[in-house]
Amino acid sequence: MPSLPISGTPDLEPRKGSPSPRLPEEEFKRRFLNQFQDPAYEPLSAELAKITEAAWNAYENSRKSPKTRKAGPEFTDPDYDLAIDWLAAREAIQEAQRRHEDPNGPIRFLLINGSSRSEHTCPGELSKSFRMVEAARDVLEQEPRVSVEVLDLSRLASEYGRQIHPCKACFSTAAALCHWPCSCYPNYSLGQVHDWMNDIYPLWIEAHGIMIVTPVNWYQTSSPLKLMIDRLVCADGGNPDPTSTHGKHACEAKELEMKGWDYPRHLEGRLFSVIVHGDTEGAENVRRSVSDWLKSMDLEPAGTLAEVDRYIGYWEPYATSHTAYDRDQAVQEEVRNAARTLYQAAVARRQGQRISAGFSLKQPRQK
Repeated sequence: MPSLPISGTPDLEPRKGSPSPRLPEEEFKRRFLNQFQDPAYEPLSAELAKITEAAWNAYENSRKSPKTRKAGPEFTDPDYDLAIDWLAAREAIQEAQRRHEDPNGPIRFLLINGSSRSEHTCPGELSKSFRMVEAARDVLEQEPRVSVEVLDLSRLASEYGRQIHPCKACFSTAAALCHWPCSCYPNYSLGQVHDWMNDIYPLWIEAHGIMIVTPVNWYQTSSPLKLMIDRLVCADGGNPDPTSTHGKHACEAKELEMKGWDYPRHLEGRLFSVIVHGDTEGAENVRRSVSDWLKSMDLEPAGTLAEVDRYIGYWEPYATSHTAYDRDQAVQEEVRNAARTLYQAAVARRQGQRISAGFSLKQPRQK
């Protein structure tokens, strides 16, 4: 963006006025202890009382990142205390980038199951999205020198300690305030821990091709997928140097943005495929919105056949939705063709070619 003189900008003082979320001691302790409802904790009441006091102390003093070290010479402010968690996440991303750039390494694919449904929690049955991901994996793993990672977002609903915390919209205050990787979490004083995104960022970074499979939930993507989408905002213009804003100092971030922010595209050039399925309506719009989001981050469509929106068991009972999928051989082949197209595009990219990926594939549905 063009550089603007600070003297000519509007007031950069952050706007305030929302009510405080701070809790009184009694309410904090009530909420903290509420997680220990199981009778197995009853003999530990004295120990829990001590732990609760320690938790209150951390909360009262807002110790978000209690373990830090000096940033060092590679940062704007070498003496700034950076969180150990953030530094570890940064190192994992840097290692993933090296894997991505290795010309002798395998072609790497990330397949994402966006459905929250699985047999390991209340629904009692796996999702069609998961089956589609498995079909795509089967196709890709038949190819030589390929590495396939599956990110199963249904684990947010079924696995202990799996969480993706919501985006706090730092970017909307100033681009430089949104750090890459995200520095909002973990926040130990608020109990905002077990954030999965520090493991997810490297999966996106190392990938050459990414496939997202999601159902339609109320005209939108699934809840787990939307959480991940929002938290990937830092991959598109995020600030790789938190010391330049001394953590979350909004005024400093606003001044940096107004001087001219370069909006680094941390996922630029990766190829993508999107598969959206529904049962009544919304599939087309969800597929377009996910594809548009990926393109806005400078990821590139693998090809026409890599983007699919379909209805499975249209207006049929939910109880027989898997039977409808079994019956729909065409949509299964479209999923496989999407994987083949993604693979062809990734191979062409590695060879320095530009081809129309999927051109030789026969579409299972003809007009």
